[in-house]
Amino acid sequence: MTQNSVGRLSGKTQWEESAGRLSGEGPVRIGELASRAGVSVRSVRYYEEQGLLTSTRSPSGQRHYTDAEVERVAFIQRLYAAGLSSRTIAEVLPCVDAPSEENSDSALERMSLERERLTAHIADLIRTRDALDTLMTTARAFRDQFGTAAVGCLIGPEPPPVGRPDRDRTAPASKPAMRLPLVAPGQAEHAGRGRTRR
Repeated sequence: MTQNSVGRLSGKTQWEESAGRLSGEGPVRIGELASRAGVSVRSVRYYEEQGLLTSTRSPSGQRHYTDAEVERVAFIQRLYAAGLSSRTIAEVLPCVDAPSEENSDSALERMSLERERLTAHIADLIRTRDALDTLMTTARAFRDQFGTAAVGCLIGPEPPPVGRPDRDRTAPASKPAMRLPLVAPGQAEHAGRGRTRR
């Protein structure tokens, strides 16, 4: 019995058999890789587009990975968390893919440059925060002026009595308001005639 016939009996293709031997287990699909690494499927695709991750394709065109890629994605996440860009990560990864003194020195030099960039950015943020603090101090002082004016209004002259217009108390009183009839004149006349007939 040939090796291909064994693969057909086990329900696996020749490609799946070879992928299983390389990883020690079956191939890892992109959804499983994303779940195990704690990232989204979109992120896995992006890493591969940036050249940070590689995969093999099944005969049906599906991306397949190995267990090693799970650890690689987790490591890439750590590099992103350190503020490194995709381009910088691509320059640092050779020290992982091909460990050597030269690659390690190159990675350290590249990370040192990134640290200097972050330090300068932090200094800019501190200056921006200080400028904001100055503006907030000015705004608080301006607000306190309104607070002082409000207190002055509370202790100012006595307000006029309730219901009386704000004017000189010696002014003549206004005439009483004219009372309007409750019914029209014609209606009152008809109502009076009715009472007279009774």
